[in-house]
Amino acid sequence: MQETFTLTVNGVEHQITADPDTSLLSVLRNELGLMGSRYGCGLGMCGACFVLLKGKPVSSCDTPMWSAAGGEVTTVEGLGTEDALHPVQQAFLDEQAAQCGYCTSGILVSAAALLAENPTPDEDQVAAALDRNLCRCGVHDRVVRAVVRASR
Repeated sequence: MQETFTLTVNGVEHQITADPDTSLLSVLRNELGLMGSRYGCGLGMCGACFVLLKGKPVSSCDTPMWSAAGGEVTTVEGLGTEDALHPVQQAFLDEQAAQCGYCTSGILVSAAALLAENPTPDEDQVAAALDRNLCRCGVHDRVVRAVVRASR
């Protein structure tokens, strides 16, 4: 049975009609065309699908619409502005921190949440904050450097 939900995504309010158990990731990708968040494990274990919901990183692949309804969602597409990348996005480019890029959107979202909460984290704090984001390419050192760089 479908229901209509109000969801604000990247500052724009949407009315979404979906089954209450539909994942937030499916709505973002299939209904709103926001392809930055990736389907990784489908269990909320890898971080590829992370978005900010009410300012906190959540795995959108296992967040049902009924729990996201009325919330404000920020995807990787909504981190920066039309004129400028978010500082952590620019730092990723500067540090060449993205390898294949599959996990990058989730890492950027987690890093942005960290910097919003702690504007000057040290490397250990960055590593702890990104502990739920898996990267098979092995660029975690570059990722940590990029997040620290973004904090300057």
